[in-house]
Amino acid sequence: MLGIMTDYVCPRCRTTAPDTALTWCCPRCRGPWDLAFAAAPVSLRSLASLPPRVNSLWRYAEALPLAEAQPSTEAAPSAEAQPPAKAQPPAEALPPAEALPSAEETTEASGGTTRRADRSGPPPLSLGEGRTPLVPLTDTVSAKLDFLMPTLSFKDRGAVMLAELARRLGPRTVIADSSGNAGTAVAAYCARAGLDCSVYVPEGTSPKKLEQIRAHGARTVLVPGDREATARAARAAADEPGVFYASHVYNPHFLHGTKTYAYELWEELGGRLPDTLVLPVGNGTLLLGVALAVEELYGHGLVDRRPVLVAVQAEAVAPLAAAFHAGAEELPGPAEVRRTLAEGIAIPAPPRAAQILHAVRASGGTFRTVTEDQIRAAQLDLARRGLYVEPTGVACWAAVRAAPERPGTTVVPLCGAGAKTGLATESGEG
Repeated sequence: MLGIMTDYVCPRCRTTAPDTALTWCCPRCRGPWDLAFAAAPVSLRSLASLPPRVNSLWRYAEALPLAEAQPSTEAAPSAEAQPPAKAQPPAEALPPAEALPSAEETTEASGGTTRRADRSGPPPLSLGEGRTPLVPLTDTVSAKLDFLMPTLSFKDRGAVMLAELARRLGPRTVIADSSGNAGTAVAAYCARAGLDCSVYVPEGTSPKKLEQIRAHGARTVLVPGDREATARAARAAADEPGVFYASHVYNPHFLHGTKTYAYELWEELGGRLPDTLVLPVGNGTLLLGVALAVEELYGHGLVDRRPVLVAVQAEAVAPLAAAFHAGAEELPGPAEVRRTLAEGIAIPAPPRAAQILHAVRASGGTFRTVTEDQIRAAQLDLARRGLYVEPTGVACWAAVRAAPERPGTTVVPLCGAGAKTGLATESGEG
C-alpha cells in the first residue's frame, strides 16, 4: 500500500530532513522538529456512518500522518460533502515526525515536501486509545476524562504515534525521558509493538509510575537532579547509532497524536468546539496539539470560530506564564526549579516556548498559575465528585475554580489518574 511520507522542518532555521532517519532534532540549531504535513478534512457525517470507524484515535485517519488509508470500508467523502473550506492558514508551530536525518541529508526548506513510498504492512498500532468521556462539572464547565486512557494518562495520544513510527523504522532500541506519564505510555506501546525500550526518569519520580513502566518490560534509568537533567541524559543517549528517541517534545508526531483531543471534542459536540479550552502547560504538547487541530478544523471550514486557549502552570515553576505576562515572545532563560505537586508540568525551559506563547496569544487566551494549596483542594474536590485524578492532572480545574467564570462553555482535561500518585499531602508529595 502506498502511504504519504513527509519531511521534518525546523521552525527556527527552516532546515528540512527526510522522515526515514533517526536524527531527533534539527542538526543545525538543535531545536525541535515540525512536520510538513497537510491534514485532509474529516467528514463529521462519515464518523457516524456504517460500517463504523475504528474506536480509537485512528478514526481521524484523514488528519493523521501515519494512517495508511481511510479508517473504514466506506468510500472517501467527496469534496461536495464537505463544508466550504476557508483558506488554510500557514503552519506555524507543530508537526509529526518519523526517524530523522543525518546532517548530510538535510536541506534548506523552500516549502513543504510530500513524497510517496511503499508503506505496506499491518494496520497502525493501537491499544484502543482515545474516545474518552466528556462529563459536566458545572452548568458551563465539562471535563474530558483522559485519565481513562490505556496507561491512565493523555500521553497515550502521542505515544501511539511515536511507537507506530518506531515500529516502521525498526531501530535497535527506543528511549524516552519523562517524569512518569510519557515514559509509561511509551513503554506500554513499545511493548505492544515488540520494541526494546529504556525510559530515563528523575530519581524522585513516583514509585507507582516507576512500577508501571517496569511492568511493561522497559528498563528505567534513574537520573539524579531535576526533569531537565533527565532530558539531557536521554538526549546524549539518543545520539548513539540505532536509537529512536521517542521524545514527546522534539518529535512532532506526538503533537499530531494529542491533536485528536480536539477532534474528539469536535465530534462529541456535533461539529463545534467549546468557547474556551483550559490546558496544562509544561512542555506544551497537549496545548500545541490542540492548537494544530483548531487550525486544521477552522482551515477546512469545519468550525466557524476558534476557541480561546487558557494555559495553566504551577506557580512554583511558571516560566511561560511569566514570559507571557511580560509580553515576551521567547523565554529569557530557564526558570528556577522549585518543588511542586504538579511535577508533570514543572518544566523550567520548554524547547517549544515560542510556539506555545504564540498559540495562546493567537487564540486571544491567557496564562494562569495555581498554588500548591489550590492543587490539593482541586484534587479533593474532584475526588468528592467521583473523579480520582493525580495532582498534575487537576491543575486546570484548580485554575477554573480560582478564576471568574468565563463566558460560554469551557472544557478542562483531567490528564492522569490518581492511582498513579495517590492523594497530595501537606508535605508536597503524592
